[in-house]
Amino acid sequence: MITYNDFDKVDIRVGRIISAEDFPQARKPAFRLTIDLGPEIGVRRSSAQIVRRHKKEELEGSLVLAVVNFPPKQIGPFMSEVLTLGVADENGDVVLIRPSMDVPLGSRMF
Repeated sequence: MITYNDFDKVDIRVGRIISAEDFPQARKPAFRLTIDLGPEIGVRRSSAQIVRRHKKEELEGSLVLAVVNFPPKQIGPFMSEVLTLGVADENGDVVLIRPSMDVPLGSRMF
């Protein structure tokens, strides 16, 4: 079991997807996302294996949740700077976790 203090170390913020691009070099089908996380954090990039449940066109402009304090991760030729959060559907395909209401970019989840 973890404590609340352990959970509080994970910095999860709201961001808006600026762009979603194909990522053909990824081992599993993925998009390269560019996400605006507000003035405190700025714009960051993420690789997300969400191509089965999401289309690029619907992603642009949508809000997402991302962990912003993990170290960057090299994924092929791409450096993923944040972890965009999702959950698996009944088939194991990833569905993004997205706020249902408009909230300020960079808002912290708690």
